[in-house]
Amino acid sequence: MDVDKKQDIPWLCDKCKKELVLDKVKVRYLEGNFEVELLKCPGCNMVFIDEELATGKMLEVEKELEDK
Repeated sequence: MDVDKKQDIPWLCDKCKKELVLDKVKVRYLEGNFEVELLKCPGCNMVFIDEELATGKMLEVEKELEDK
């Protein structure tokens, strides 16, 4: 994921009010397991997936996996 490291305003968890941190998370889809770097809350471990990632790269991977 291409996270803008120069971002002035940090993303905050709505539940915990803690700043999200870039960390490796395990993603599972169909029969595939993947480890990717995403923003997540250090308190409750909720992961943030931005719109660009959800409608772009993740959608591409989803279509590829469903075609197999």
